[in-house]
Amino acid sequence: MMEPYEIVSGPLTLFLAPVGTAFPAIGAEPAGDWVLVGTSGDKNYSDDGVSVQHSQSINKVRPAGSVGARKALRTEEDMMVTVTLWDATLEQYATALSGTAPATTAAGAGTAGFKKIGLSRGEEVKQYALLARGASAYDANMAAQYEVPRCYQAASPNVLYNKGVPAGIELNFDALEDLDAASDDELFGRLIMQHQAPLP
Repeated sequence: MMEPYEIVSGPLTLFLAPVGTAFPAIGAEPAGDWVLVGTSGDKNYSDDGVSVQHSQSINKVRPAGSVGARKALRTEEDMMVTVTLWDATLEQYATALSGTAPATTAAGAGTAGFKKIGLSRGEEVKQYALLARGASAYDANMAAQYEVPRCYQAASPNVLYNKGVPAGIELNFDALEDLDAASDDELFGRLIMQHQAPLP
């Protein structure tokens, strides 16, 4: 009897890269410019997990002679990937702000070494390619991945430092239309699920 693989649980693991970076093949390890979100990946995500939201605005057309709607027109649609990061390293904190890597000052005689990031974001909004990896709904040993060619970090994090609670940094990756999309249904990217093993 087959397992109900279609019932999927467990968090996605997120990776970021510069816009235009090629996505890895399904099941292949992300390499090159792909950087893990969270020093330890999904082990640095809050218990809320990773949320993938597909939102839309619909205008229901109701002619004067009808009580019910006769047509529906989509006026807006968005896709957003959301996670709360339990990782306060500056390399990860920077993703919530300008995306600029920390500057490092080495220790010297009588002076401590340190890293720093600026706390303002400026006018320019940094864009990323986003890869979100998880389990396939066809087999627990196979992979699935969301491929978002263009997005930006849209959250306004409220980082709470408190006793007994991890400091959480909310990240919302809001998709932008891919100017090089192969078709209109891939303007925000694709969801790919492996369903067969490679041939020998």
